[in-house]
Amino acid sequence: MTKEANKFNVFKGSADYVASSELARAVNVAIALSKPLLIKGEPGTGKTMLARSIAEALGKELIVWNIKSTTKAQDGLYVYDTVQRLYDSQFGEGDVGDISKYLKYGKLGEAFTAREQVVLLIDEIDKADLEFPNDLLWELDQMEFYIPETKRTVGALHRPITIITSNAEKELPDAFLRRCVFHYIEFPDAAKMAEIVRVHYPDIETRVLSRAMDKFYEIRDMKDLQKRPSTSELLDWLRALALSGVELPGKDSSNNPAAASGGKFSSKNQTGASGGEIPFLGVLLKKNQDVDAFGEYGKKGYTTVNW
Repeated sequence: MTKEANKFNVFKGSADYVASSELARAVNVAIALSKPLLIKGEPGTGKTMLARSIAEALGKELIVWNIKSTTKAQDGLYVYDTVQRLYDSQFGEGDVGDISKYLKYGKLGEAFTAREQVVLLIDEIDKADLEFPNDLLWELDQMEFYIPETKRTVGALHRPITIITSNAEKELPDAFLRRCVFHYIEFPDAAKMAEIVRVHYPDIETRVLSRAMDKFYEIRDMKDLQKRPSTSELLDWLRALALSGVELPGKDSSNNPAAASGGKFSSKNQTGASGGEIPFLGVLLKKNQDVDAFGEYGKKGYTTVNW
């Protein structure tokens, strides 16, 4: 395999992150082309964890820039502490003529000045205002920014592996999109989800996992849900079931009251769920409307509530 071809095979996932072949290819293409990777997908599909996985798999430092509605592009480059400089000038502390002492790099500035290549996560870029992506075009494209206070240009020592996530709350500008490699993370099917679960809970029994997955996907398939449960909520739910010792009986099983499982994913030491209620519904559904919709779903006699 040539050196160029090896660039397309550097990331395959990590010990705690199951990456599809399509996602792994998108990551490797972005790395090979030295372009940011823009990741979209519904909440809970592992967008943020992807950057952590890449950093772990490649043995690189991860720098995270969490974007908020008030975040400005300047925040990621540097901050000039004028208040501290004014304080020092009034009380005669330090050399106020050295402006560089009052400059602090933001997350993008840290990534540019790192001695080794890092993984930079710009998380939830769509939370910021519409001009935010446009304000980063030059920096992400040319890998440099200018500091007028010191009349100095800061260039990247190593181009960071840049991962940008979006929940599609706002449309991103075309000029910004042209500079990115794009990938949409589809919600995992049952087979891929089972693989993900086993990465986190390798001791889970096949029967327990199968029943939980059946119920989880039945709930996700309900038409009236405003917020469908995600992968992270499934993992939390499985953990709650294991810690509480609640069993999910199938159509051919009966309740088997016993002591709590102590966090083990075994059907032998689990108590049965009572009545027709789903255990720990609040771990899966987070909106009142969805809980009410689930109740109506059960009243119609659908199988989801037949615990």
